[in-house]
Formats: sequence, C-alpha cells, structure tokens
Amino acid sequence: MGFAFAYRLILVVAVASVLGISLANKDWGSPNSNYTGWGWGWGWGWGSSKSNHTGQGFNNHPVNETQGPKKIIVGGSENWHFGFNYSDWAFNNAPFYFNDTLVFKYDPPSNSTFPHSVYLFSDRWSYLNCDLKRAKMVANATQGGGEGFEFVLKRWTPYYFACGERNGFHCKVGGMRFMVMPLFRWHY
Repeated sequence: MGFAFAYRLILVVAVASVLGISLANKDWGSPNSNYTGWGWGWGWGWGSSKSNHTGQGFNNHPVNETQGPKKIIVGGSENWHFGFNYSDWAFNNAPFYFNDTLVFKYDPPSNSTFPHSVYLFSDRWSYLNCDLKRAKMVANATQGGGEGFEFVLKRWTPYYFACGERNGFHCKVGGMRFMVMPLFRWHY
C-alpha cells in the first residue's frame, strides 16, 4: 500500500515538474511587447513603453519562440560513449518536445573501441536497475555510425534510454542512460 502511494506521489511530482518546465518556457508577454515578465506598464511586461520589438527582453534575454521539431545529438559534441553522464546532459538540455529527434552517434565496434547500442526500457524500475530483461534494443552496435541512429519522440510518455552492452555494465557504471519526457509545443 505504501509503495503504491509513494509511486503515485513520485508520478504526480514528475508530471507537475514537466508542466512547470513547459509553462516556464512560454513567453507570457503580449504580442506587442517582446518582454518576458509579469509587469503591467511599469518598465517591463505588457504595456511597456520600452518595447523595442527586437526579440530582446528587459534583461536582454531573447524571447523564447518555440520552433518546429529539432534534431538533437545525444551528448552534444561528446556523442554516445562510456563515462559521460547522460542524465546530467538530458537535464541541462531539457525540455524536449514531441517530434524532436534524438540522434545517437557512436563509433562502430573495432579493435580500439567498445561497441555501444541503444535500449529503450519499458518502465522506470528496469531503467533505475539497468535491467535489460524487458528492455527493447532500438539500435544495434553498428547503427550509430555515420549520421547516427535517429529516434523520434512521438508519445507523451517518459522515454528511458541506455546502452545495453556488456549486460548493462555501460548503463550501470558508464553513465550511459538518461530519461526524457517530451512536452507539447506552445504556438501563439
């Protein structure tokens, strides 16, 4: 009973966090003001006399205008390799949106490189324990070469990714795992 309550509480907190991040990314200013803020005419926000229509806000931050789907290289310039913290990378590069494409780039196996793969876990528990029994391989050791393996975020569900090589060792010890929850894009 307690476990079910704790699981539901974690789920509620996770959904609230995702929605909070989604709403924080929205520019709440009026169409005539390029400032992000909650002011109503006293120097910034709606009705501001300082509106310059340049896409720069009061603090010179660009207005967040969400574009269409993006291709995102997992790990950025680090690509997909052992010893990099992909959970931190995902946190620092969030939010991710519906129809964004994650690109996993990694070297094909050779005498000088370890093989990598991409697995998708079916649930949080398997992901946290790097338990590959119910995970699905979505990219094998050769699919990350060249332009990389592409995975499109199509559903509003958490996606749990990891490298499945060496029976989960890359996942457990090598930092090769992360979770994303795609958000809806705001159009205004």
